Parts: sequence; C-alpha cells; structure tokens
Amino acid sequence: MDLRPFWLAGRPATGEAELTVTNPHDGRVVAVCSVPTDGQVEEAVAAAAAVRKQAAALPIHVRAEALAHVSRRLAERADEIAALITAENGKPIFWARGEVGRAISTFRFAAEETRRLSGESVRLDTEAASAGRLAYISRVPHGPILGISPFNFPLNLVAHKVAPAIAVGAPIVLKPAPATPVSSLVLGEILAETGLPEGMFSVLPVANDRAGALVDDPRLPVVSFTGSAPVGYAIIDQVPRKHVTLELGGNAAAVVLADADLDWAASRIALFSNYQAGQSCIAVQRVIVEASVHDDLVARLVPAVEALVTGDPADEKTQVGPLVSVEAAERVEQWVAEAVSAGARLLTGGTRDGATFAPTVLADVPADAKVSREEVFGPVMVIQKVSGVDEAFAAVNDSRYGLQAGVFTRNLDHAFRANRELEVGGVIIGDVPSYRADQMPYGGIKDSGVGREGIRSAIADFTYEKVMVLTGLTL
Repeated sequence: MDLRPFWLAGRPATGEAELTVTNPHDGRVVAVCSVPTDGQVEEAVAAAAAVRKQAAALPIHVRAEALAHVSRRLAERADEIAALITAENGKPIFWARGEVGRAISTFRFAAEETRRLSGESVRLDTEAASAGRLAYISRVPHGPILGISPFNFPLNLVAHKVAPAIAVGAPIVLKPAPATPVSSLVLGEILAETGLPEGMFSVLPVANDRAGALVDDPRLPVVSFTGSAPVGYAIIDQVPRKHVTLELGGNAAAVVLADADLDWAASRIALFSNYQAGQSCIAVQRVIVEASVHDDLVARLVPAVEALVTGDPADEKTQVGPLVSVEAAERVEQWVAEAVSAGARLLTGGTRDGATFAPTVLADVPADAKVSREEVFGPVMVIQKVSGVDEAFAAVNDSRYGLQAGVFTRNLDHAFRANRELEVGGVIIGDVPSYRADQMPYGGIKDSGVGREGIRSAIADFTYEKVMVLTGLTL
C-alpha cells in the first residue's frame, strides 16, 4: 500500500514514522500515512507565521476562488471521498455521501461570504465634535490558526475550520484525529491545487499527545477545537490568553409534547439517535415525552429503532454502522450495563458485536446514570416521562451541556417559549436536535463550548474589528 504524505506548508512531505488507519468494521488497513517529525511540525508553524501578512493581504477574489475551487473538486471526487470516509470512520456510505455534500456546501458558502467582506463605513458627524470624520471598520485576522478536528465528521468538521480561515486570510495548521486522517489529507491535495501561498495550510497527522506543544506555540494565536469537554477546557486553562473557540459535546434532548405528530417524531428520533452510530454531539440521547402520549410514542419508537438496518457500512442499505473502535463500543456497553444494574429497563438493543453496538432504548433510567448525565456518543437513547411542558423544559435544562434541543410541537406558544427558556445554543422546532445547516450559527453554552461555527460566525471568531478614522472630510 502506498504511503500517504502529509501536507507541510502546502507541499507533500514524509516523515520518519507511519500511522496505519484501519476500518472499524472489519479491521482491514485503509491507509498508511506518514507522520511528521518534531522538526517538520516546527517548519509548518514557522511557515504559517512567516506568511501571515501575505495571507491577510490576499485579494478577496483570490481567497474566494480558492474556496470555490475546493467546492468544485470535492464535488468531482465525491464518490471517492465518501468511500474513504466510510472506510476510515465506519460511517455508512449513505451518511458519508451526505457529509461530502455538506462539505461541498461549506466551501461554497465560504466563497460567497468571502466576497461580502467589504468592511463598513460609519459617519461620525452625528456629534458636532466629530464633524468631518468617517470611520471605516474592517475585520482583520487574529493570525495563524491551529485547527484540531475530531473523528466523527473527518471532512466536514475540518471544512468548518479550513474554509473560514482561508476566507479571512489566516494560515491554518490542521491536526486531524489520528483515527481518521485520510479525508483531511485528501483535502490537502485539493488545497494544493489552488495556488494559495506556501505556508497557508499544513495538515499534520500527529498523535494527540503531541498537540500540547502546538497549543502552546505563541505563533498560533487562535485555537479552534472540536472534541470532548475535558480536553477543550484544558486547552483554555493551558493558554488563557489565546483566542480559543470550542465546539464540545452534548447530551441532546428531543421533547415530544402532546400535540406532536407521533409518527413523524418516532421516525426522526429513531434515525437520529443512531445516525453516525450515535457519534454526533447532537444525536438524540434523551427523549422527554409528555405523559399523555408517552405510551403511544414508545409503541412507535421501539419498532422504528428495531427496523433500522445495522451492518457493513459499505452496504447501501446500512443505516447504523460500527463505532470508531472496539474500545468505544465496550465503553458504551459498560454504561448501558451500569444503567440496567441500577434499575433501568432495556426496551431493545444492549448487545455488542466487536465495534458495533445495537441501537438501544432505555426507560426508567436513574437520573444520575452516565447514560443520562454524560455524553454517550453511541447509539443509545433514554426515555423520560414528564407531566407537561414545565417539567419537560426543566428536564432539558437539567444538564451541564447546552448544545441543541428539539421540540416536537405544533403550538407556536410552546415553540417561542422553548426558544426563551431552553438553555441551549439552538432550538429545533418540529424536528430532532440533530438538524444542522452549515450556513447557520452552530455551538452551545455551558459545557458545550465557546464561540460558534457556521461560516459567517467563524469568520467573526477568527477576526477582530479594526477602525480607521478619516479626518477633515466634507461629508
């Protein structure tokens, strides 16, 4: 098998060590990737620092066309890249194609937003003391960015770091997840076709224990991290003076009120508790159901879960594939067993076969169980019966996480109340919390993160406002 190079300051390079990437479903080798040495990592950071002024000065049309080129090339190579995502991540091919499609849109949105970066003029002669003065407000990049991406969306979550960086004219050093580096290395191939200046991007598949030195490096003043809350907040503690954006975890709730369409709610919750094998921070984990419709929903939900097709992620019919590793599946198995031992009822699932864990539904789960309080990151949902809207919304907020929530209701008063009261970054009315459009602001509060993704929001996060005041003008 050919050795895949990494990307060092826009050029392919090889180091002294290798990383073998395997398929979580069957263990076969997907790729062998070269790993940069410490000296090569230093070279990448130095190149990013050296090109920062040139990058910030790139004309808008150059940045926008580079992003548009990436979008076009992703579309041209969509089948190939989807197959790679399935192979390295274990994501069913149906979902992998969806991820590629989203990445195509993400880069297209970034190209469009780049062309809107025209600054703003504000007349200051609204006060006599500022007669003849005009302010021009522009956005300026903080500087080179360290992007640290997770395994669960190995292409599109990388896109949400790389695309806004290019849009604002900031070099980026990307550290992909060691389990799934191949998609980002392919993205590096496409970025290399754009003619962006050397140093504008590097893709470095280094082990997680080498990330600390990159986080510490003062030449990378921005850290954009997606992953677990403990690691994210450790980064803030490690570099409190850096500009850090965190997209962390959740234990997303779907509320089903008495007026909901139960067939729709059951079908959506079943699918989106188990999509990506539950390895999404907005996968449905908690199902909070008004008592008057609880039994009717459960009667629909359990069969809908059992009807999902679990198996080989390369099979077109598969809806639920393996977790990223056997160890991840074993952890989920342990958490479910702990809940059942503590009194939870297992309505379906609960079994493991290698890295695959069967879609699982639990009821009567103790409030302090890990499957209720923590982020399972597996195909497990917990059903909770509540007396009404007050108790439902209180249950959603009874969490240290606050990423997104879904509320199945056709009552506008309940919808707007949810928007007012739920302590989350996004409220999805009439659907699961798993809905995300790549152009919208996305992020959470509490232990779910700091800052927002979504191209326009990330552009704001990666830049600061700079004001130039012109004096002595006739306005």
